[in-house]
Amino acid sequence: MRRQRNTKILATLGPASSDPARIAELFRAGADVFRLNFSHGEHEDHRARYQAIRQLEKDLQRPIGILMDLQGPKLRVGKFAEGRVTLAAGQRFRFDLSRDPGDDKRVCLPHAEVLSVLKPGVELLLDDGKLRLRVEAAGDGYAETVVTTGGVLSDRKGVNVPGVILPVEPLTDKDRADLRFGLELGVDWVAQSFVQQPEDMAELRKLIAGRAALMVKLEKPAAIDRLQEIVEQSDAVMVARGDLGVELPPEDVPSLQKRIIAACRQAGKPVVVATQMLESMIASPQPTRAEASDVATAVFDGADAVMLSAESASGSHPVEAVTMMDRIVARTEREPSYHRIMDAQHPEPEETAPDAITKAAAQVAHTIHAAAIVTYTTSGSTAFRAARERPEVPILCLTSKLETARRMAVVWGIHAVVTPDIANLAEMVDRACTIARQDNFAKPGSRVVITAGVPFGTPGATNLIRIAWVGG
Repeated sequence: MRRQRNTKILATLGPASSDPARIAELFRAGADVFRLNFSHGEHEDHRARYQAIRQLEKDLQRPIGILMDLQGPKLRVGKFAEGRVTLAAGQRFRFDLSRDPGDDKRVCLPHAEVLSVLKPGVELLLDDGKLRLRVEAAGDGYAETVVTTGGVLSDRKGVNVPGVILPVEPLTDKDRADLRFGLELGVDWVAQSFVQQPEDMAELRKLIAGRAALMVKLEKPAAIDRLQEIVEQSDAVMVARGDLGVELPPEDVPSLQKRIIAACRQAGKPVVVATQMLESMIASPQPTRAEASDVATAVFDGADAVMLSAESASGSHPVEAVTMMDRIVARTEREPSYHRIMDAQHPEPEETAPDAITKAAAQVAHTIHAAAIVTYTTSGSTAFRAARERPEVPILCLTSKLETARRMAVVWGIHAVVTPDIANLAEMVDRACTIARQDNFAKPGSRVVITAGVPFGTPGATNLIRIAWVGG
C-alpha cells in the first residue's frame, strides 16, 4: 500500500461514504486520513465509521489516521415569522435578544456576548457573506444596522463579524461531549474550530491530555495576527479557506495560504489545505481545470496534506474525487520544478543535534542516490523533522507505537511501519534494510540512510546517522 506521492489526502466521511466497503474504496483510491465531522451526524454514526476504519486498518496492516473535527461555536440569527425576509440595500435592520419571531425590521441574535462588542462601523456578514450590514448604533442587548448588500435572509443563517475578537468560548458543551466520545473511541487528531488567539487552545489541550494530537483550524482572520504563537502551540494546522474567505476579501486568501504554510514548515508542523478543493465533483465526475490548479498550487506551496469535504462526505462521486486528487498530487510532484521549489522554500534548521542530523540525512541521501531515509521514532519528532526537510527520497518511519504511526498519516512523505523496539545498532540496520525491501522502497544492492536516537527509545534524541546497503 505504498503511495506514489508525498502529499497526503484527507477524506471526510458522511452519508455518501459510511459503509465499510466504500471506506475501503476511498482508502485504496488514496485517502490517508479520514475526517469525522462532528458538525453533522450522531455519535453512533461516527462510531460505526470509526470501527470500519479500524477493521480496514487491521485487514490491510497499514496504520490509518482518524481526525475528529469539533464543530465549535456557531453564531446564527434566530427565526422569522415567515421563515425568511428580503433585505434591501439602504434599509435599517435591528438585532436584539428578544426571542419573538423576526420580520423585515428585526431579528433575534441570541449571543449577548457578540452584541456587547459591536460598535458603529463594524460590519456583520450573514449567510456566508451573501448579506452585509454595517452597525450604526449599539447598546445593551441590541445593534442597529444599515444593509449595505441586500438579499434573502432565512432562519438560523450564520453570522460573521470580521475584524473583531469575539468574547466567545471556543469550546461549547457539545464540543466537550463530542471530545469525550472521540477520545474514548481513540481518534488520532482533534481539530479545533473558532481559534482567535493562542489562549483559545488551552482548555482543549488540557482536556486531550496527550491522548491525541491537536490540529488548529485557521478560519478567523484574528488568528493571523498571532499566527506564529498559534503554530508553535499546535501539533498541526488546517488552512480553512472557506471560513477565511467569508471574512476576508477573496484576493487575500491565496497569499495567506502561502504565509500559513511557510510558518508551519518553519516550525516543522504539518499543515493541511482544506475547503472547496474539488467542489464541482460534489455533482460532477470531473473537476474544473481551476480546481485541479488549486490542488496543484497547494502541493507546490509545500502543504503536507490536502482535504476533501463534501466531495467525499455527501457528493455523488466520492471515490472519483479521491482518485482525482491522488492523480493531481502525483502528477504535480513529478513536475521537474517541484523539488526546486521545495528547496527554495527550505527553512533554516535550528541549532540542535536532531536538526543537524536530519538535514545531513537529506543531503547524504541526495548525494549517494539513496533509495530512502529511514527514521526510528517513538514520539514522531524525528519523522516530523525529516518531513520538514522535504527530501527527494521517501521517508520510511519505523516506530513501536501504533498511535505514532497513525498520527504520521497526515505528514508529508511519511510511510509509517509499526515494528518492535530495537536493542542495538546491528538490529537497527538489519530491520531498516529488511522493511525498506519488504515495503518496496529499496532493492537489493541499493542504499538507505538511517537516523535514530541513542539510547534507543528516548523521544526527541536523534543523534545518529548511518548509511546501509540493502541485502538480497
